[in-house]
Amino acid sequence: MSYGIEFVPGNINVKQVVNYCKLAESKDIDFAWITNHYNNRHCYPTLAAIAQATTTLKMGPGIMNAFTDTPAAMASFACTLDEISEGRAVMGIGPGDLSTLPKLAINPEKPVGRLEEAVVQMRKLIAGEQVSKSGMKFFDYDGAKLTGVSLPGKKGIPMYIGAQGPKVLELAGTIGDGALINASNPKDFEVAIPIIKAACEKVGKKNFDIGAYTAMSIDKNEKKARNAAKIVAAFIAAGSPEPLLQRHGLDLAKVANIKAALGKFDFKTAGENVDDATIDAFTIAGTPDTVKQKCEDLMKSGVTQVIFGSPLGPDVVNSIRLLGKYVV
Repeated sequence: MSYGIEFVPGNINVKQVVNYCKLAESKDIDFAWITNHYNNRHCYPTLAAIAQATTTLKMGPGIMNAFTDTPAAMASFACTLDEISEGRAVMGIGPGDLSTLPKLAINPEKPVGRLEEAVVQMRKLIAGEQVSKSGMKFFDYDGAKLTGVSLPGKKGIPMYIGAQGPKVLELAGTIGDGALINASNPKDFEVAIPIIKAACEKVGKKNFDIGAYTAMSIDKNEKKARNAAKIVAAFIAAGSPEPLLQRHGLDLAKVANIKAALGKFDFKTAGENVDDATIDAFTIAGTPDTVKQKCEDLMKSGVTQVIFGSPLGPDVVNSIRLLGKYVV
């Protein structure tokens, strides 16, 4: 079992992220995943700063996509980060945020096929190959090769696939070293993990890392912890398809109210419609004992890496300390 932590360099600056990562490393957390959104501070220089300030923490973007970044650019970055960190780089890549891409005048067509080609080409480039034309649809490179970077050698750089739907879960098990699944509840992993395992078995793959990219909020005061998780639970609920809401037995009328309120930036009304069932469906929120038990429940469901994601709690520094003392 391993543990990771996620940071969004949007409402916190790079120096704060680095300091939080140093603290996380001191609490025996294994991975740092830095989100990638065009409107926030870029994850690449943030990860480079983390690499220089830490010694054991593994790190990578959580996650990149092959719409806004090319496989060649991502491969070059991954090798550079691996050099700076002395072998601690990992790479998170997914289909892309289908709600954000149209805002950038990007048509998010064929996201799964595009993702698969990107991972294949990145692996070849990171292995030092010169990539020749092979008839690929999206990234049919013609003689591309990384010539001015330090390559990681046989160990390569682990590729984690950001996966939700069945097609991407299957792809993750087929071509990935791990998966980053946005979920905090064992019910969701009972659906996802069999798909991944079947794909792994088909290609004879072992030691696949299944990451639960959770929404975490921990505090010794249960009410404070759960209140801090409300707005995150609201956004997740508003963006969830009806079958997922039904899986967790949520009140569809309340979710509709949440969605309407968020559309008007009315966070007060949205929060008022977030009940305990919604918080428990989409977050891990509560006292250290509660959080520890819920992390153990995820492990029993087949998760091998629990990632402590936003908001972490009402006080980030205190939350990291509590996670280190009671959960990790």
